[in-house]
Amino acid sequence: MIQLIHRVDDRVEAAFGSLRGNPVADRVFYTASSLGEFGLLWVMLALIRWLRGRPGDQRAAIRTLLGLGIESPIVNAGLKTLFARPRPIVEVDHPHPFRRPLTSSFPSGHATSSFCAATLLSEDDELGPLYFALASVVAASRVHTKIHHASDVVGGALIGTCFGLIGRRLAPLQRKRPS
Repeated sequence: MIQLIHRVDDRVEAAFGSLRGNPVADRVFYTASSLGEFGLLWVMLALIRWLRGRPGDQRAAIRTLLGLGIESPIVNAGLKTLFARPRPIVEVDHPHPFRRPLTSSFPSGHATSSFCAATLLSEDDELGPLYFALASVVAASRVHTKIHHASDVVGGALIGTCFGLIGRRLAPLQRKRPS
């Protein structure tokens, strides 16, 4: 199984290799990676949802911010320590400013927080597909910047989605009325 994961990682890495050096792709992925730092993009989108002021928007925003506040330490202090997977290539020339993470590679914290937030924000929101598209770009940016293996990103996306679904279950937007 580990061999299969490494082969998939290598193939995805090769596919991204053809995009690296493309000015548009580099700008999109490096910007997405920077916006994913500390969940910045998701905090901004939660605040925008709050400001829209429709029924459930404030609750969705609060739930998302709380969800990220719970998800982040579990992933960054817990799971990353548990797995302690080395990152792909340490020394790479980055065409744009870039923060080097100090934690291990698995799971991708950017992917985890992105898919957690997208899952929480998308409930009862017509912008749901946009949230998931942004989450996918942020997650993919970590492979493009050579800071994560593809399997770190896929694992992070799955874990983040699970966190989001748990958050939806524990804090539903619509309170169920007693029968």
